[in-house]
Amino acid sequence: MRTTKTLIGLAGIIGAGGMAMGMASLGGEACSASASEAMGGRGDGPVIYVESQGLFYDSVVVADPVPPRGPFQALEMNAPGGGLSTPWGPGDREYVGGRWVEDFDGDGVNHYFVCPLLGPGRETP
Repeated sequence: MRTTKTLIGLAGIIGAGGMAMGMASLGGEACSASASEAMGGRGDGPVIYVESQGLFYDSVVVADPVPPRGPFQALEMNAPGGGLSTPWGPGDREYVGGRWVEDFDGDGVNHYFVCPLLGPGRETP
């Protein structure tokens, strides 16, 4: 069975204060530590920057991985400070409720998972 990567992936995340944090998951099992806990977030997932709103949101991983069926929204590693970002979030028409697709290592293999954003958003990670 192929090893799957969590949304944080092998590339890791540059969190608040410039601290690099990486996590990986095998077979969809969650890691014990998370980026949002390490940065003081409320969920068990990473903090995600929503470009259309200029706000950061905590998140919670509810299914990882999921089959690639239905609409998904792309996550990129280009938020202010080097973290995760997406064009749309809660309240935006294009937001699909936290259904994400990512390919952080650029190998062409997409990873699909569900990780809703927890409001309200805030101006700092």
